[in-house]
Amino acid sequence: MSIELTKKYSDKVDDLFNQESKTSLLTNSDYDWSGAHSVVVYKASTVPLNDYKRNSNGVNDSDISRFGKIQDLSLETEEMLLKHDKSFIFNIDKLDEEETALEAEERLAREISDVVIPTLDQCVYKAMVDNSGTKAEAIELTPSNIYEKILDGSAVLDENLVPDTERSLVVTPRVYAMLKKSVVFDNVDVGVELRQRGVIGILDGMNVIKVPSSRLPEKFGFMLSHPQACTAPVKLEDYGTYDDQPLTSGTLVTGRICYDAFVLDNKKKGIYYQPVI
Repeated sequence: MSIELTKKYSDKVDDLFNQESKTSLLTNSDYDWSGAHSVVVYKASTVPLNDYKRNSNGVNDSDISRFGKIQDLSLETEEMLLKHDKSFIFNIDKLDEEETALEAEERLAREISDVVIPTLDQCVYKAMVDNSGTKAEAIELTPSNIYEKILDGSAVLDENLVPDTERSLVVTPRVYAMLKKSVVFDNVDVGVELRQRGVIGILDGMNVIKVPSSRLPEKFGFMLSHPQACTAPVKLEDYGTYDDQPLTSGTLVTGRICYDAFVLDNKKKGIYYQPVI
């Protein structure tokens, strides 16, 4: 695609609006991927409580242990293997770079913000929706029922013993507007750090995060989650600019990123998903 000369147009490049990732509050980094392309998670079973046999004589009892019948714990494994290995490459011709406002570093930043970050976000949200512990029946959300449905989801998390702290509520802009018409958010000041990470309010102790529909699966209504449920590793981020390569006259820009998102089987109940009709 040709690049118009600066003298014909403004010396300022009119970039598209971009929005940084908001998934850091929804995921964890509890696992070390250094030197590995996959991580194995061990899932151990538990045993029930028994009545302690305080006065047992050990003669007529079916088991000699006063603590109850001895059972072996089962130990299952869950392997998380990175599946996505993506790259990009583009060239900025030397004359175009000289005669326009385009610079390689700026174009690289644009590629990351407009292409790479949305792609990673879509991967995370899809993994969370597809593997959510609870997927409610699809309904039509309205200002009159939106808050009730969110409370229903919160109650499910409570029953599944999901920690009260660090919960997040992900909504689309349309659902957020609906929510604002029906309920007053918690009277809690959202600090600068949380706002920079995408939090726009607090509702019933949950961080409210508004995400563009373009980064979410179709029919997305809202999602309640705890960061313990999902991990989203980025194994490799390799970006570079190269001047005057043999096959190009100008600056060659390349990038490679290896990533994925996983919902842990033992923690998937920490995700409640409400689709819409």
